Amino acid sequence: MLQKITALIFVFSGMVFIGNAQETKIYTHNQKMYQDALSLYNNEQYQAAQTLFQKVKNTAQDGETKANSAYYEANAAVRLNQLGADRLMEDFVEQYPTSTKRNNAFADVAEYYFETGKYPYALKWYNRVDQGALSRGEMERFNFNYGYSLYSSKKTKEAEKYLNKVVDSQTYGSQAKYYLGYISYQEDDYEGANERFDEITDPEILEQKMSYYQADMNFKLGKFEEAISLAKGYLPKADRKEVSELNKIIGESYFNLKQYDNAIPYLEEYKGKRGKWSNTDYYLLGYAHYKQGDYAGAEQQFNKIIGGTNSVSQNAYYHLAECYLKLDKKQEALNAFRNASQMDFSAEIQEDAYSNYARLSYEIGNAYEPVPQVISDYLEKYPNGKNTQEMQSLLVDSYITSKNFQGAMDLLEKNRNYASKATYQKVAFYRGVELFVDADYDGASATFQKSLDSAEDALFTARTNYWKAESDYMLNRFDDALAGFKRFQSSPQASRTTEQNELDYNLAYTYFKLKDYGQAIASYNSYAGSGTNDTHKLYDTYLRMGDSYFVTSKYWPAIETYNKALELTGPEKDYAAYHKAISYGFVGRQETKIQELTNFVSTYSNSTLKDDALYELGNTYITAGQENQGLQAYGRLINEYSGSSLVPQAMMRQGLVYYNSGKNENALERFKSVVSQFPKTQEAIQAVATAKLIYVDTGRVDEYAAWVRDLDFVEVTDSELDNATYESAEKQLRDGNQDAAIRSYEKYLKEFPNGSHNINANFNLAQLYFGKSQKEKALPHYKFVADNGVGEYTEQALTRVCEIYIGDKDYATALPYLQRLENQANIQQNKIFAQSNLMKGYYQQKNYGQTMAYAEKVLATSAIDNRIKSDAQIFIARSAIATNDEARAKSAYQEVMKIATGSLAAEALYYDAYFKFNSQDHEGSNVSVQKLAKDYASYKEWGGKGLVLMAKNFYALGDAYQATYILENVTSNFTQYPEIVSEAKSELTIIKAKEAQSNSSVNPNGN
Repeated sequence: MLQKITALIFVFSGMVFIGNAQETKIYTHNQKMYQDALSLYNNEQYQAAQTLFQKVKNTAQDGETKANSAYYEANAAVRLNQLGADRLMEDFVEQYPTSTKRNNAFADVAEYYFETGKYPYALKWYNRVDQGALSRGEMERFNFNYGYSLYSSKKTKEAEKYLNKVVDSQTYGSQAKYYLGYISYQEDDYEGANERFDEITDPEILEQKMSYYQADMNFKLGKFEEAISLAKGYLPKADRKEVSELNKIIGESYFNLKQYDNAIPYLEEYKGKRGKWSNTDYYLLGYAHYKQGDYAGAEQQFNKIIGGTNSVSQNAYYHLAECYLKLDKKQEALNAFRNASQMDFSAEIQEDAYSNYARLSYEIGNAYEPVPQVISDYLEKYPNGKNTQEMQSLLVDSYITSKNFQGAMDLLEKNRNYASKATYQKVAFYRGVELFVDADYDGASATFQKSLDSAEDALFTARTNYWKAESDYMLNRFDDALAGFKRFQSSPQASRTTEQNELDYNLAYTYFKLKDYGQAIASYNSYAGSGTNDTHKLYDTYLRMGDSYFVTSKYWPAIETYNKALELTGPEKDYAAYHKAISYGFVGRQETKIQELTNFVSTYSNSTLKDDALYELGNTYITAGQENQGLQAYGRLINEYSGSSLVPQAMMRQGLVYYNSGKNENALERFKSVVSQFPKTQEAIQAVATAKLIYVDTGRVDEYAAWVRDLDFVEVTDSELDNATYESAEKQLRDGNQDAAIRSYEKYLKEFPNGSHNINANFNLAQLYFGKSQKEKALPHYKFVADNGVGEYTEQALTRVCEIYIGDKDYATALPYLQRLENQANIQQNKIFAQSNLMKGYYQQKNYGQTMAYAEKVLATSAIDNRIKSDAQIFIARSAIATNDEARAKSAYQEVMKIATGSLAAEALYYDAYFKFNSQDHEGSNVSVQKLAKDYASYKEWGGKGLVLMAKNFYALGDAYQATYILENVTSNFTQYPEIVSEAKSELTIIKAKEAQSNSSVNPNGN
């Protein structure tokens, strides 16, 4: 604001004149004290003058003297800025209403406040002045001073009225025109302002700030060259604040003249308002760099524009995106194009930004929304746009590249014109493979059929036949599977596929399942002779080929084939060795069988078949007449494998050996042990029956009756009815009448709760309910079997109990059953199942030590698939994170990344980004987040967490725009994840608070 110019000329001179006139009068009245007071007043000794005037006022008899003394006393108080000075002047006016000094009082106080710059106070007193009592000279001074006071009090309309009255004044004219011009300038009436300024002739006024305002006005009037000339001319004389504003005027003028190279140095010298730039300031400098081809320099300015929602921001974000593309920063470009496409200030920019956003989403992925959705929305908004055909093609490809094959199928089934039948055929094929991998074999088979129904590409037709056959095989549709494999085999394209390498192996298994062992052997032989490098499958081939020979009683070829398996590396060598030993028995080589079984027991001491080998060894010794060795083998089985289902059978065999050799008491002891340890089993029932023979033979029937009376599973009188009822249920099951079988088993268990067949009945009933997906009904029957000793069905029942509880996410109840299954399982897969779910159960209970222990057990198991391995590694990683062992977590997640798919791969990628962020590898961290967005877009929770991490990376890299834009989008697009949104909001608040310190357009408390 221009300071008041030549202020001294505004002072009323009348005061001294009035004082002199009064002085003559006082002398005539010979009032010495009054004269001294007036002299002090005129010499500006207001405090002393005030004291004397107060005395005169209180002692004088003359009314006019009293009035004058009151007037000067109040005037002195005003000049001394005393509290209540206004009140004294009011008292004077009220007490002396006829005083000739009344109007002088108003004018004099107003002039004093005017001179001291207290314009609101001045206005208060000017408003009381009687303008009609003023002389012409006083009136001119009054109009200017009153007008200026109104102007300073921001009452510009009223000010104009009084300043216009003195524009022709020789004394006040130039100043009045200046302020009238400045009012027009402030009101953006630059033509009017220029007109006033051009009329000013006072060199002192022209010397001060006219050049600055004229430069600014010319800039605002679009007269950029004149603005540059005026601003440059005034720069050397300008103060510090004006220098900054003049640089802005020059820089923006050059900018508007498209002289961007000239604009840049002046724009850079601008210091901002109160030390802060605005979004527009950053845009101008950024665009100037952009037009010079300096994309890095442009990026550094554009990316400081935060939260803009106007045409400047839309332009800035669009050009920022272009800069990012030039600098090969595609993720950043995607965000900027997306932002520009969400603004409608320029429809042309919006559409072009949208198309670029869609293209980049297709190319690098999109963590905010599915890529197909982005392109679909574009097509919906611009159905007749210039890029429609391209986008239709990208839409189909986006479903494929994002592996959303179901979405692609749905799209193409509704819009057949988007792609050819061959494309649909391929999409359906890939969707079928996806369903197959997810173990949805029904869905896979149906989808493969859709692909075959649109057959155009012979290669994909061949591959589809193969995978449909695989699906049918997994559904136990072995006839359909065989037909599919045969169709694949007959296709000329089969030889061009990788599936061809597995054909004989899969054909062999299909024949094996169809019990066409001859064809199975031929196919296994063909695969074995194919030169395959897959030693695991070759090993498995020899095992199954050996089984095919074994089941068709071709024991010598079986032995030879098992030997081939034993020469290779494989997970089930004990299986081959065991069946080889058994085969020797069938060719009459009992001694060799005994030797092989003995070697097996010592060589495979940890085998799940060791109890079987001991049992078979015992049987073979007994058959060979070596009863003592047989009894010892049974004894080892009983002592070393108390949880084995063969224990009751071994005990029963021991009892029979004793019985057959006449050792009745030993036999009875064994039979009674079977009954007490394994009640309700078939062995227990057999033991009771055989013991009965001994008691009868020895005439101890009463003793037998007393014994069986306490056995709740033996109902002597109803045994025939028991058997008949059970057999009825069995017949319904054999005949495939499942519903009738369920009713019959339920009837049996109701009528014979302690029946001799209740283990079998409960198991079969459980199996029937489970097969109908009535798992809640199956559960109590499985539990009954699992909880009633060790028998033939115990392991399978335990497995089912665990499956049902785990399916309900009830790990707490499942844990004891899983522990039992781990300890009792003979089948390796069941043991792995128990251990992997114990791992998950302990993790759910936050028992991270046990979680990691079981994960290590799982990983130590040979020949487990990658899915189980990645599960184990992920639980090690999660437990390590929970226990702040980041080094171990990092190592585990790296292992997961090598083998995992789906959500586990997404989780591992997120943590890869997380660990890189922690080590300040911000660019590397962003690469991982981008991969997460592209390859695993469907896992939104990990995508959202990754975006927050990306925002932190960008801010650390100095890109505030990317950081804030990403965080704002997380808060609006990931509301289903409150914790992620909360973190995003917190981070956004911190960043905006920091940026608001240098950018006036940023609101730290809002968007």
